[in-house]
Amino acid sequence: MSRYTKNSMMRIVLSTCFVVLISITSLQAQQVKTDAFKKILENENKDTVAWVHSGTLNVGFNEGFLHNWSAGGELGALAINSLFSGSLVRFHRRDIWTNNLDLAYGLYYAYSNHFVPHKTDDRIDLTSKFGVRLDSSKYFYLTGLFNFKSQFTKAYDYGMQRWDTASTSKFFSPAYFTIAVGVEYRKGTDVSLFYSPLAARITVADRYYTNQSKDGAFGVPYGKTAMFQLGSYFSGRYVKNFNKCMTFKTRLDLYSNYLAKDRVESDGTVIHNSPTNIYVLWDNLLTWKISKLFNLTFGLSCIYDNDIPYSSMYVDNTGKLVDKGEPGENLGWLQTKQIFTLGFLYKI
Repeated sequence: MSRYTKNSMMRIVLSTCFVVLISITSLQAQQVKTDAFKKILENENKDTVAWVHSGTLNVGFNEGFLHNWSAGGELGALAINSLFSGSLVRFHRRDIWTNNLDLAYGLYYAYSNHFVPHKTDDRIDLTSKFGVRLDSSKYFYLTGLFNFKSQFTKAYDYGMQRWDTASTSKFFSPAYFTIAVGVEYRKGTDVSLFYSPLAARITVADRYYTNQSKDGAFGVPYGKTAMFQLGSYFSGRYVKNFNKCMTFKTRLDLYSNYLAKDRVESDGTVIHNSPTNIYVLWDNLLTWKISKLFNLTFGLSCIYDNDIPYSSMYVDNTGKLVDKGEPGENLGWLQTKQIFTLGFLYKI
């Protein structure tokens, strides 16, 4: 190889290294600038044009195995829990488009049930809002909101005999749609308080479930596939970053149905319902980042829906009324979900 060729190749290599070094430095500087910009937008409203995204993916595993263990227990078990919480915000001067997506799914496998998976968590929750900041205010927006809630797969009541012969719900059954127009108070991306005096809420369900009982299912009447509600709606979100390692998120949704009225169940029971029977959803999520890839997650969700009653008794295959014997029976109609996960964390 000639000296000229060697020198040419050397110059090419050096030039390439220089370009790569400059690119890496530029990307790092851009990332620092982006992170600093996102930090400002957490607590301030800015007239700017930008996309801002954030999100966390938590995946946790719990495994156990026993052999000749004198204390006894489940011979083999595996639990998998996953949780995604993300947001995508578009700033365009005085306009803001906010999208929040929460996904959750969990499965439990045990030797005693032949490792047939039992679902422990399942949720799809999407909220999209578009707001225009009012001229006379720095923090108030005229906002339109769309919310969708459902689940991924079929659910079963594992406490019943032959539970696998009939599901209690599935994807899009039920599905909840909320469409509302109102006023939102927001301070950056961490504080949002939205209220609408006129919000439509539609519940959708398959006839397979609404035909199971003369009372229907999920509030949808017998033989129908949808229920329409009109009322007032409040949705509040708050994010608190205690430090670089610990974050707390909370959300409160309230809905009052103007069209609510008493109904009589097939057994003669009167379900009292009125606009004062407010639908409540309260979500809480505390994340503690232990290291770059691992974290602790504690979550607590509570739901109260007057259209979904609870009974501690059920009728078995012989027609006999049997007590479910569930823990937490004293909570009544309040739906509660609590999770605690040590697992893998990926931050967007």
